[in-house]
Parts: sequence; C-alpha cells; structure tokens
Amino acid sequence: MDSGSLISFLAIDLLLVCVPGADWAYAIAAGLRGRSVAAAVGGLVAGYALHTLLAAAGLAVLVAGSPVLLTALTVAGAGYLVWLGWGVLRRPGVPGADEEPMRGGGAGVFLRGATISGLNPKGLLLYLSVLPQFLAVDGGRLPVPVQTAALGLLHMACCAAVYLTVGVLARAVLRARPAAARAVTRTSGAAMLGIGAFLLVQHAL
Repeated sequence: MDSGSLISFLAIDLLLVCVPGADWAYAIAAGLRGRSVAAAVGGLVAGYALHTLLAAAGLAVLVAGSPVLLTALTVAGAGYLVWLGWGVLRRPGVPGADEEPMRGGGAGVFLRGATISGLNPKGLLLYLSVLPQFLAVDGGRLPVPVQTAALGLLHMACCAAVYLTVGVLARAVLRARPAAARAVTRTSGAAMLGIGAFLLVQHAL
C-alpha cells in the first residue's frame, strides 16, 4: 500500500462520509440537544473502530462471503434506524439551556452513536466492498491486517472531523432559531426513518 493508494482511499472515503445519512442525522440531533456532540461523535467513531477491528481480524471477509449474515446485519441496522428516527420525530430537540440533554446522559449518547455506526449499512459497504480494493495483498510492505487497520483509522479520523463539524455548526447556526432547529431535527429523524424503511422494503422484495 503506497501513498497513492492512501490518497485515493482518502478521497473516496471523504466523499462517502460527506454524504448525509444516519450518522449526519445523529450528529445534528446531538448538536441541537445540549452538550452531547463530543459524546455522540465519539460513539459514532467507536462503532467504526469495531468495524476496523473485525476487518483487521479477517471477520469482514467472512461476513462478506455470507449473504445471510450480511442481510441480517443490514436488516438489524435498518430496524434500529426506523426506531430511532421515529423517536426523533416524536421529540424533536431544539438548542436551548443545558437542562435539555439527550436522554441517557453522556454514556447513553455514546452507546447510541456506536450502535448507529456499528449497524450502519454505509459503513458495512465501506469495509466490505471499498476498503479491500486498496489493500496490497501480494508484495505489500505491510501485512494485510496492518494495512486494514491503517485505512480503518483513516476513516475514523475523517468521520470524527466531519461529524464534529456538522454537530457543532448545527448548534451554533441554529441556536437562536428554535423553529428552524426543530425543523432540521425533524428532517434528520425523517432521514433516519426513511433510510431504515427503504432498506427494510428492499430486503423484503
């Protein structure tokens, strides 16, 4: 794996991370519900850390070769997104006093973020389909697990930078606009619900 491969992976990874999805929706919701952006983003990154460990251990190859297991993980993630999106729609957050944090405290926010990214179909696609294309299997200077871990860490860094920016900007820009903040939060919830429902219908057909 050379520097050219790293730059190419970084470019593709940034494109994927910058496409709004469930992670974006959660970061925005966290930014509008109090001082929980860091915990939320930390959870999202932790979910991808698990993906990285599994991929480096070779389990990603096993999952990729098992359509039943991959479908089960995708359906589980889709169902969770539907449940979470419905909850956000029912209780849209608005920026305000610190007495309105996301439920469950910092630990709950972190675990919820880890669950979202850990079951995120986009994350599964990256680790099972995109990342392996940049590994030097034959003649590489580094063992494949080390290369996999390096690319996974690069993805985690991209996620941390983008999602922190999204969450902080959402709170800063919409702080004095409760109506707009509520609309953005509802849109985020609808995005999570819509993505989850689409995936469930897709696998039901």
